[in-house]
This record gives sequence, structure tokens and C-alpha cells, in this order.
Amino acid sequence: MSNTNPSFELSPLIVGMMRLGEWGVKMNTSELETFVEQCLELGLIDFDHADIYGSYSTETDFGQLLKKRPDLRSKIKITSKATVRLVSDRRPEHRINYYDSSKSHILTSLDRSLKELSTDYVDLFLIHRPDYLMNPHEVAEAFDVLKSSGKVKHFGVSNYSTSQFDLLQTYSPVPLVTNQVEVSILELGAFSDGTLDQCLKHKIIPTVWSPFGGGAIFQDTDDERVLRIRKAAGILAEKYNAQIDQILLAWILKHPSGIVPVLGTSKFSRIEKALEATKIELTHQEWYELLEASTGVRVP
Repeated sequence: MSNTNPSFELSPLIVGMMRLGEWGVKMNTSELETFVEQCLELGLIDFDHADIYGSYSTETDFGQLLKKRPDLRSKIKITSKATVRLVSDRRPEHRINYYDSSKSHILTSLDRSLKELSTDYVDLFLIHRPDYLMNPHEVAEAFDVLKSSGKVKHFGVSNYSTSQFDLLQTYSPVPLVTNQVEVSILELGAFSDGTLDQCLKHKIIPTVWSPFGGGAIFQDTDDERVLRIRKAAGILAEKYNAQIDQILLAWILKHPSGIVPVLGTSKFSRIEKALEATKIELTHQEWYELLEASTGVRVP
């Protein structure tokens, strides 16, 4: 199996939208317009959404921007996700949080996202979370409909194990071009559970969420693990005339699978700093020094 897809490309960094709306800083349309234009000036054109963000409101906010500035649509690429059914006042039929990868839900969710986003297609559509009840034949049928209708250009998954990825790819009529998973100096699973190996093997671009571990590294703490990481990263930050967050991002980017981080910040200055981090080339030894700081165990 080879999922090479030369037509699928991403910016060096992906701009995450989860915290820009109701779940975060609550940007209005004008503020969002300025933010998007600033990102475009840096060459960052990928914007990561999900139907549930902002309790089913953030895609609507972004759609208001595209109504105001329809010229922006041709300059950007939009990712959306579905299959999480979230308890929300906007979805009163949801008694609990659960996952639904049925064909009907995928098609309905994507159509609703397109309406909210004020666009007739998304560049990338992801199955947001693994569904224990997933019927891969149904998902494949949904993908076929969305691809043939022109509503989705590329497809992928998020938070999938290697076996779940392989199962869906076996039946999918289109190549899965990414698996968006959690990776950071505090979340190391993807390095050893086969996720990044699979991406390398099949030339799949891994995208990663929470690349700074939810900000835990930068909070006041007496956690020994965090303190070890700060110390090791601080030494490298001095060497590279950088800041600790830039070193930790460079650590992720060092992996040969070509990881593309999804940034969750609403502060443009942090996005600028993150882009600068793509120029930092840590040595193998420095990479393992940070790994050792995280695990607290010497490499045998």
C-alpha cells in the first residue's frame, strides 16, 4: 500500500481555529480578518477547523469572514472534521458525547460545515475520532460521494491507531493523506507505537495537535519532568539564540516523517516565533538530550 499523493501539500505550520472563537478569545469578524491576513503574509494558508469547535459555532464565525471577504477563499485551504457528537445547546438531541462515523452522519455533517463556512468545498476532511462502531464500507461510501461531488479534495483521519488507519485505508476509494495525532515533548506515544513509522512507510504527512503539551511546559510547576525539560531546552535556546518554545517545536520538526504542527494560539506574535523555529536544525545528540529530559531515562 502506498498513499503517496503529490497533489497534497501543507504549509510549514497549520493555523488551528479551535481557540479563536467561543472556546477561546472570541474574535469578531474584523479581528479574524486581520488575523487571517497576517497569517497569509507569512505564507501560512492552512486553517484547521472541526464542526464541534466553539460548541458548533467557530465554523460559522469563519463563514462570516468569507461572506465579508469571498476573495480570501481562493487564497486559503480549509480543513474540517466530523464524527464527534458533542453535548451542546446547539445539538439538543445529543444526550451524551459520542462518535458516529455512519455514512449519513458524515454526509450531513460535512454539508452543514460547508454551509456554516460559506464555501462549497473543503480542502481536507478528517474523521475526527475513532468510532468503535465504524463500518469501513460506510465511511468509504461517504468518501466516494464527497469526492465525486467535489465537496472534499483530500481525506484523512485524526487520533487513529495504525490498525484503525490500515482498516479504513483498505476500503477507502481515496488515499488517506494524514493522521492528525497528539505529539509533543510530553506526549511521546507516536514515536514508539508505529504511528510515525506508518507515515514514513506510506509517505503520509503527519499533522500534530497540542505540540506544546497544552502549555504545561510554560506553567508554574514543581513537576520534575517539566523542570528537566525546561533545563535541557533552556541550554539549547541559549545556543540557538531562541526561546524554549521554539526549541521544543524544532524538536518535533526534526523527525524525518515531516511532521506539520497545528498551532492553537490566537497570538500572531507566537505564530511568527513558531515559523522562525522551522529554521532551527537540532543535532541528533541534542534531540536525544531532550528525549532523555522528558523520559528521565538514559537511552540504552
